[in-house]
Amino acid sequence: MKIAILSCFHPYRGGIAQFNANLYEELGKEHDVRAYNFSRQYPDLLFPGRTQYVTPEDEAVSIEAEALLDTVNPFSWVRTAKAIRNWDPDILLVRYWMSWFAPSLGWVARHVGGHCRVVGILDNVIPHERHWFDAPLTRWFLQGLDAAVTLCEEVSRDLLTLRSDIPHTVLPHPIYTHFGAKLPREEAERILGLKSGKKTLLFFGLIREYKGLDILLRAFDLLDDSYQLVIAGEPYGSFEPYQKLIDAGRDPGSIHVFPDYIRDSEVKRYFSAADLTVLPYRSATQSGISSVSNHFEVPMVVTDVGGLKETVGDRGTGIVCKEGTPACVAEAIRSYFSDPLLRKRLGIGIRAEKERLSWSRFSHDLTDFFDRIK
Repeated sequence: MKIAILSCFHPYRGGIAQFNANLYEELGKEHDVRAYNFSRQYPDLLFPGRTQYVTPEDEAVSIEAEALLDTVNPFSWVRTAKAIRNWDPDILLVRYWMSWFAPSLGWVARHVGGHCRVVGILDNVIPHERHWFDAPLTRWFLQGLDAAVTLCEEVSRDLLTLRSDIPHTVLPHPIYTHFGAKLPREEAERILGLKSGKKTLLFFGLIREYKGLDILLRAFDLLDDSYQLVIAGEPYGSFEPYQKLIDAGRDPGSIHVFPDYIRDSEVKRYFSAADLTVLPYRSATQSGISSVSNHFEVPMVVTDVGGLKETVGDRGTGIVCKEGTPACVAEAIRSYFSDPLLRKRLGIGIRAEKERLSWSRFSHDLTDFFDRIK
């Protein structure tokens, strides 16, 4: 089968590009796969982080991809569709996670021609930070698809509110495995400058308002001095409001902040030092962070939003807070450390998930879905 993937690849950084690289390599074991990349994903003015691109220090997987699609240049949309049409794939996979991409991806989807089926892999249907134009733009994009794949039931429900007739399936986010093996805890603590013997909580990934770091900081103030908190990730926007909460909190010295994009080779340091990953999100679909946490066998505390209960709580890999409040998050953290049987049960659940959510299984189920929509 000839499969084209249109999305972001190296030199773009981040979880979407990492996912695409893993999928490209796995599909390429049995199929003829070609990657089509963005020449420009966002104008720099609209990008909230420090850079969209890998740096010389990053170890991102370099996938051979043709950089064609500029989201703000319609002439590039024509070139991209023509290039894909000339290769004549059986399937075009398009990744979609926010309405900014609807015009360019939707246009290409409508113009690849021939027998090519266009399948969207939808991280989100409606983005976490919403705008009035999200629904109409996404609805237009969805009308250009022949079928869709979502990574959790929550996104599938969102999908059907905008296009009820689309053939679709749910394939859970696979476990990331490219971050390497876990380090001895003492080594990770030494590298990060952490205190040994503390109960270590981890907030990991890009820092955005919807991810609720402020909720966690207020929850941390409700815990005793046997805990320490590690915050690792690049802020999208100012970190100042969070720093004010840290400075005014119970124990600023027990909060360790690493406000940078975390290179792939460094990810294991943080999860190797952690007892518990905390995802106090205000909104969510699924989370790539949960995949990383599962890889390193670190249980999670999550809020009951989006697909987190489905992908964490229902699978027995973490604790779901009934309310997204500091008090509820703090109570969930305490319950984990006070219950040895709970800790054992979550460890068993994580190991089961690592077997279930392999990239080979995702690829196999994905191509089975392709066969059903032909």
